[in-house]
Amino acid sequence: MTTANQKIVVLVALEMELPQSALLDFDVHYTGVGKVNAALKAAEIIHNDKPDLIINYGTAGGLDTSLSGLIEVGVLHQRDMDAVELGFQLGETPFDDLHSIQTGFGDVSCGTGDNFVTAPPKLSSHMVDMEAYAIAKACQRHGVDFRCIKYISDNANSDSSDDWQANVAKGRKLFIKWLDDTILL
Repeated sequence: MTTANQKIVVLVALEMELPQSALLDFDVHYTGVGKVNAALKAAEIIHNDKPDLIINYGTAGGLDTSLSGLIEVGVLHQRDMDAVELGFQLGETPFDDLHSIQTGFGDVSCGTGDNFVTAPPKLSSHMVDMEAYAIAKACQRHGVDFRCIKYISDNANSDSSDDWQANVAKGRKLFIKWLDDTILL
């Protein structure tokens, strides 16, 4: 979608989270699950479509029980990067100057990693997902504005799989309202 001369793309991991038919006025693309798929799709979209803004929407596991519903993420970490034995901090990619990403939209943090979380990970954050950091990093490297909106679908605990399956589609109406209220002003 182009709004006020701004090309906007929405990236979502799975169609079941947000079908294209629910958001006809926007370019919605699906990354697939995980950091590699997300980074590849984000790079492809940046190269081919040249968006001004990429919005990542999707589900997340909540680690902070005070958070629920639709949340805008302000800080992104790579929770499964562990090179501590080489002298690097947990979440820090060796020999890379970008470790956490600040979106400028609050201080709620999301830790991205390539595993479905059922217990608190070593790297502390308010929520966890499997794609956001990779998309944000691609945007940061290529000068594309980025926003991250997550729906807390589960509590990243032993019930997460069942909870995620029951709640995966519940955030889409809230996200569409957020787009209407925030982007389409």
